[in-house]
Amino acid sequence: MMRGKGYFFKWYVALFFVFLYAPAILLPVFAFNDSSIVSFPLKGFTTKWFEVLQSTEALHVAVRNSLMIAVTTAIFSTLFGVLAARASTRFAFPARRSIMGFIMLPMVLPEIIIGVSLLVVIIQLGFELSLFTIILGHILICTPFCIAILSSAFMNLDRSLEEASIDLGQTRWNTFWMVIFPLVMPGIVASLLIAFTISLDEFIIAFFLAGTEPTLPVYIWGQLRFPQKLPSLMALGTLLLVLSISLLLLADYFRRRGLKKTGIENSGGFL
Repeated sequence: MMRGKGYFFKWYVALFFVFLYAPAILLPVFAFNDSSIVSFPLKGFTTKWFEVLQSTEALHVAVRNSLMIAVTTAIFSTLFGVLAARASTRFAFPARRSIMGFIMLPMVLPEIIIGVSLLVVIIQLGFELSLFTIILGHILICTPFCIAILSSAFMNLDRSLEEASIDLGQTRWNTFWMVIFPLVMPGIVASLLIAFTISLDEFIIAFFLAGTEPTLPVYIWGQLRFPQKLPSLMALGTLLLVLSISLLLLADYFRRRGLKKTGIENSGGFL
């Protein structure tokens, strides 16, 4: 009976992964297909769709916009994450759990609700939609993820190291930079990479707040109306897929490294 349940579970997991990752596997398949129609049977191998990407100026503008937004979002989200994680794990203050729960709320709210709410607030305040408004929205949704990563890094620190540094005459500021900061650096790097990846791939909030300056996901959405553009979009999706997986693997490596550095082993991961 137990063997039958284990057999069923293995098939369930296998089918789940096929359902989850089969669409992503099809991206590189059609990206190298020598046909302007995205369908089977395949016509042959080609790299011309990647060459099309090099000559599309609108795509280059969207990529530059997305990279600028993602880098800025990663830096500020990680900065806010460091401050919040340090405060929540080191100090006890009134309504700490309620405050942290409120800060983490964007992690569980539907992004379309956040996007519409931000659009209404920004318009009411009289701001124009631009890359700046997208950055504000991305910081809002990325900061909770950064806090979640950095909280584990700060929580696992040995407080005796901090106390020893202060006993030896260092100020709290010097203690943070010379003792705490190097220990949590892998967590900070992981936070930067995760925030960068989330911002680079985010579509809904960017769609509402983009104005006349589209990000890469918004550009891809606009090109889906033209069937002849689909093969080059498949090539672009392949590049984004490789980039996203690489960044997530790198972030998980630094997260695990940070846990080992603070003396904590964890078999879990992002992926």
